Amino acid sequence: MPRRALDNPLVLAVLGLLLEAPSHPYQMLAELRARSESRAKAINRGTLYDVVEALVAAEWLVPQGVERSGNRPERTVYTLTEVGRRELIRRLDAQIREPRREFTEFLGAVTYLGALGPDGAVDALTARARRLSERIEADEARLSAALDTVPRLHVIEAEYALHIARAELAWIEGLIGEIHAGSLTWPSRKD
Repeated sequence: MPRRALDNPLVLAVLGLLLEAPSHPYQMLAELRARSESRAKAINRGTLYDVVEALVAAEWLVPQGVERSGNRPERTVYTLTEVGRRELIRRLDAQIREPRREFTEFLGAVTYLGALGPDGAVDALTARARRLSERIEADEARLSAALDTVPRLHVIEAEYALHIARAELAWIEGLIGEIHAGSLTWPSRKD
């Protein structure tokens, strides 16, 4: 289990959080969910605890102590080791330097856009554009509010996500325009 857990994308997030301050897994989970709506859906407590356990086994973090608040159970607070800090830097450097093709669900779906036909494609793309616009507006407000309390460097991932969402929206709107103009054609069906 440890090797597979060390390949989990959560590793980078956990190491990054612990670079900021020691924390217990419940606090990490709350912070990760607060920082990213998309990440919130992908993280479950069991996976996070498995990752923390693997990081301890790899000696990238160590228990710093136990804390208790009120009637809540005791929680182990972890801190980053020097080995963990070096691993964080190594991973960050590699992931920032090397662009990778990331296959999203949308990319997989848009590959077969033709199956919807022109009207179905316009309808689906228009609905996506509307929802994407709403999300962009909400994310802009959330980013603006965050910038009132934290340095920009701590939320640049949200800024990046906004740029990606705006680019996707522009592409979708352009594609809808091409379908309406007839410049994106559908092959004739041969039944």
